[in-house]
Amino acid sequence: MAGRGSRLRPHTLTVPKPLVPIAGKPIVQRIVEELVSVCSEEVEHIGFVIGDFGDQVEQDLLEVAARAGAEGHIFHQDKPLGTAHAILCAERIMNSPLIVAFADTLFKAELSVNTEEDGLIWVSKVEDPSKFGVVKLNQEGIITEFVEKPESFVSDEAIIGIYYFKDGEYLKNELQYLIDNEIVEKGEYQLTSALENMKQKGTAFRTAAVEEWLDCGNKDAVVHTNNRILEFCKERGENLIADSSNLVNTTLVEPCYIGENVVIRDAIIGPHVSIGDNTLVESCVISNTLIQHNSEVRHRVLSNSMIGSHAKVGGRPDNLSVGDYTHIQ
Repeated sequence: MAGRGSRLRPHTLTVPKPLVPIAGKPIVQRIVEELVSVCSEEVEHIGFVIGDFGDQVEQDLLEVAARAGAEGHIFHQDKPLGTAHAILCAERIMNSPLIVAFADTLFKAELSVNTEEDGLIWVSKVEDPSKFGVVKLNQEGIITEFVEKPESFVSDEAIIGIYYFKDGEYLKNELQYLIDNEIVEKGEYQLTSALENMKQKGTAFRTAAVEEWLDCGNKDAVVHTNNRILEFCKERGENLIADSSNLVNTTLVEPCYIGENVVIRDAIIGPHVSIGDNTLVESCVISNTLIQHNSEVRHRVLSNSMIGSHAKVGGRPDNLSVGDYTHIQ
């Protein structure tokens, strides 16, 4: 998660994308909780490969690992040299079975990890494979080919960015081989290059499918992802309304997430609205929108909008993407 998420600006000017809350939890926390829950063995270490995000972000990430019952580790990728290089930054904890996850997408799936397999790669069918790394399979369901962003059609099974490796030490050695021998593709060290080498040496990779793959690349994608995550939470029967929230003369159309100490007066909220802690909403009609913590929104009709933390918004209806600490009167 070393990138800053430029497509999601202004929301990523103060917070890296994986820490942007979706339905009340940072993206990376949702990924960690989902993966830890499906591991048949205890997760001992969680490493975060980041850029220069500052001490507070690093502390927040270590707390995510601690809440998952694991020891957290921070690793830095100073230059964008590719996925293989990014993973290798965490080589200190790559000495046992491991999961690698890229922290910029969420998903819906009945995940399971068969630790007897050499490796598992989670995939999703996509309409435009040229934007993704894809895989081809044989009749036994074993991957026969990895292709990074194919210019002509190879497969519509796109790699979503979650991998299980039975032998972390083996993966580490293959990644180091790419670096030592300057093996680059499209200017970067690619994980798919290491996977291809491992396959050629006899490693049998299989796929696991996700039911729904959710993007968090830009504002509209995040709003849609928030909608879907709220629906997933509703299906699981999760309580999304904090006991400390105060709703006065307000109609709530679920599913919605309402954080701690939120005050809402004279409003219609929902469906698919997430409102962060300590936020005030007054005289509004809001749907399909994220509002982060410590903000104030008054006299607005909002839909398909995203408002950051410590923001103040009031006035006429609009379709908004408002960053942290912004005031609109």
